Amino acid sequence: MASRRIATQYLLLFLFLLTNSYFLEAAESNSSSTGNIGSCIANERKALLEFKASLKDPSGFLSSWVGKDCCNWTFVSCSNKTGNVLKLDLARFNLCSLVPLGQSCGKLGGTLNPSLLNLTYLNYLDLSGNNFSGLPIPEFIGSLKNLRHLDLSSASFNGKVPPSIGNLSNLEHLDLSMYSYPWKLWASDLNWLSGLTSLKYLGLGNMNLSTAGTNWFQAVNMFPSLTELHMGSCELNSFPESLTFVNFSSLQVLDLPYNNFSSSIPAWLFNISTLTEISLYNSHFKGSIPKISRGSLCNLRRLDMSYNSISGEINEFIEALAGCSNNSLVRLDLSVNNLEGNLPESIGLLHYLDHLRLSQNSFSGSLPMSIGNLSSLEVLDLSFNLMNGTILDSIGKLTSLYELSLYGNSWEGVISQNHFQNLSRLSTFSISSLGKSLIFNLSQDWIPSFSLYNLAVSDCQLGPAFPKWLRTQIDVSQLTISSAGISDTIPDWFWSLSNGLWFVDLSDNQIRGKLPNSVSFGYFVGAWVDLGFNLLEGPIPIWPNVTHLSLRNNFFSGPIPSKIGIGMSKMNNLDLSRNFLNGSIPASINNMTDLRFLDFSSNDLYGSIPNKLQGLKRLMILDLSKNNLSGEVPSSVCSLPTLLFLKLSGNNLSGELSTTLQNCSGLLAIDLGENQFSGTIPKELVSNNLLLAYLGLRANHLTGNIPEEFCKFPNLHIIDFAHNNLSGTIPECLGNLEAFTYLGPLFNVLPSAQRISFMQHVEVVTKGRKNEYSKIIPLVNAIDLSSNNLVGEIPDHLTKLSALGTLNLSWNHLTGRIPENIGDLKRLETLDLSHNYLYGPIPPSMSSMTLLNHLNLSFNNLSGQIPTSNQFQTFNDPSIYQGNLKLCGPPLSTSCSSTSNKNAEDKNEDSDGEDKYDKLWFYVSTAVGFAVGFWAVCGSLVIKQSWRRAYFKFVDKLKDRLF
Repeated sequence: MASRRIATQYLLLFLFLLTNSYFLEAAESNSSSTGNIGSCIANERKALLEFKASLKDPSGFLSSWVGKDCCNWTFVSCSNKTGNVLKLDLARFNLCSLVPLGQSCGKLGGTLNPSLLNLTYLNYLDLSGNNFSGLPIPEFIGSLKNLRHLDLSSASFNGKVPPSIGNLSNLEHLDLSMYSYPWKLWASDLNWLSGLTSLKYLGLGNMNLSTAGTNWFQAVNMFPSLTELHMGSCELNSFPESLTFVNFSSLQVLDLPYNNFSSSIPAWLFNISTLTEISLYNSHFKGSIPKISRGSLCNLRRLDMSYNSISGEINEFIEALAGCSNNSLVRLDLSVNNLEGNLPESIGLLHYLDHLRLSQNSFSGSLPMSIGNLSSLEVLDLSFNLMNGTILDSIGKLTSLYELSLYGNSWEGVISQNHFQNLSRLSTFSISSLGKSLIFNLSQDWIPSFSLYNLAVSDCQLGPAFPKWLRTQIDVSQLTISSAGISDTIPDWFWSLSNGLWFVDLSDNQIRGKLPNSVSFGYFVGAWVDLGFNLLEGPIPIWPNVTHLSLRNNFFSGPIPSKIGIGMSKMNNLDLSRNFLNGSIPASINNMTDLRFLDFSSNDLYGSIPNKLQGLKRLMILDLSKNNLSGEVPSSVCSLPTLLFLKLSGNNLSGELSTTLQNCSGLLAIDLGENQFSGTIPKELVSNNLLLAYLGLRANHLTGNIPEEFCKFPNLHIIDFAHNNLSGTIPECLGNLEAFTYLGPLFNVLPSAQRISFMQHVEVVTKGRKNEYSKIIPLVNAIDLSSNNLVGEIPDHLTKLSALGTLNLSWNHLTGRIPENIGDLKRLETLDLSHNYLYGPIPPSMSSMTLLNHLNLSFNNLSGQIPTSNQFQTFNDPSIYQGNLKLCGPPLSTSCSSTSNKNAEDKNEDSDGEDKYDKLWFYVSTAVGFAVGFWAVCGSLVIKQSWRRAYFKFVDKLKDRLF
């Protein structure tokens, strides 16, 4: 009995100890999140205080770090057994969780104290989201050997990653992603990762790995337990297309956006069956999507390959994804690529799909009938493709849909209320039909079940009446109904929606009537309103909260409100062009200190340009062309610091050009044509405006030579000096203008803020008429020096301008031959050399100018047979050759004789042409010589009496001998 009692006591003791051990372990494992019971160790408390002392803590997050028990301090977790500090979670997200809503949340900064090394059991360190202001990651971090979790992401560390981090062999989670501009980490290679054999999560986002080559992949391919790999924006430039061994047996998330691989997507990538998320967004992949076996990637939930150059069709790829009996794909984004073909019916088998984005590709055909089977679909974006056909009624079955984007296609047929009957969650709807073959057939008393936030309907028939159902869309904030066939007035109730609107585009309709004098747009300071290209009339309204207003191409009349600059002082873009406005430009526009774009062109404005414009310190585009403005251009115009585009053409402005432009600097385009400016073209224009791309000075009273300094413009590609009184020769160095040797020259290197100015329109005389260009301005290369007094020959160097599209040298006094190599101007479309004194044959090389479609060589002294091959077969108008008496052959009625006579004739013609001016100079020099000789002799006889007597005595003696 005694032995049995003793055995029972031992058993109870064993069970007690086992149970106690279990609860201790449970308490320890729970301590990281619920706090700590035991006291911390003294030297670790001291280490934490030293660590705190090195930090900057503007929000006082660590103010609780007082007292002896550091295990009770916030953001600190200890072992419940030993009291050792195990976890230090100072992530900003965690810190800010203690800040009351609405209060600002600061960031920790300062330096990292190596006292952390005394936390010998520390296994979790998170400093993410703080601001260490470019501090390098301390080398001692690599000595915290018990770390299993290290997160320094977006904490503004900078410089080289210390290789010692590779000593942390217990690490399971490492995040060094640094999205903290301007700070950036870098590493020459990733060999230091080789020691981190336990890694499950690796984040190196925005780390500069441009020198890592293909070694980066070999380094990360060594971790069979890795589940997530995040290496976006790492400047990676190579991706292995084939592999003998893939070690990613556990990989679930592959995140490689914003790199520069410039290769095709390797097939092995889609053989990693464990993947649930793949993001290859904007990484310069090209080629087709690799073939995968049916039923592959059955675990895949999210796939993003958007913003690449992937081409081909997607039928086989979609069928393979849909082949999984338990496919789990919920998000598919292939937008902004070069994909083509019809959308496959198999797409309807992706039953769990909630986001489908295929915009900005070249998909064609109609919507697949199976689209209505995607009952979970929330987002469908097919915008900007080549799709056509009708919109299926089954779209109305997608009850979860909140975004439907069908804009930029060629839809046809009818849209009725059936399409929207079950779309009660719809908040974004956009559609357009490039062929304008889409008709909305909606009842005027229809009340939709949805409440839209964004509505865009363009290039289709929504009108003619203004849609009354819009009255129910009280939550709409972005509204586009452009080119929708509306020929109605804007109802009063529409303006009651303005409290929520910040974007309104009703342009390109036939909307008539007057606008209300004031509209609040109360919720926003920065509304964007475009009512251009309509039939609106009346005075210009003043809408205080609008920052972009376009009333272009309407019938507004009367003066511009004198206080417009005060009432609309927050204006960024103001376009009142092509109306019937009169009066002067109000001086109050000087109060629009945020104004960037101002266009009053094509009105009946008169008077002078306001003297005080210095308040427009952000103005980039100023267009006052085609008005009746007079006087000189104020110096304040060219003193505007951000001005890029200055267009004042078609007025009666006057003054010396050198004075007008003396303060202009940094401009990209100057158009002062069709005014009364005088003087010479200033040489200083070059040094002050090196980025100048367009210079229009036509139809003024300019004199002097074309300065050779103009050859130094690296970006100049439109030159229009026509209809002036310029003299001298064409500078030979114009052939060195770099911008004329590229198509779309140099515009991509300009900052976007500067490129914006070239969305403005310019007028260039091409193909014999004035043409207006806007979006394709970078592709227009033109030189027009016509109707001046230029002399000399056409420089051979001009034939080096390989991207030149228009060359007009007509109505000058040019001599010599047409350059033999003129055929090198392969992109020339317009060539006008008429009304000069050019001689010799038409160069045979011109036959190779395949883009030439406008030619005028009339009224010169050209000779020989007109070429008949290639492009010359299209020039059948004889008037383009008239006035050249020695030209022959079709289309002229003058026939050419035999080849021998032709050669002789050509020789004589060339001789005649070449001798014409030689004979002229011979006669002139003979006459001058005779006059000089005559007066040298006769003058001396008149002045010198002794010489006169001797001369007449000699004559008398000669006469006696002869007679």
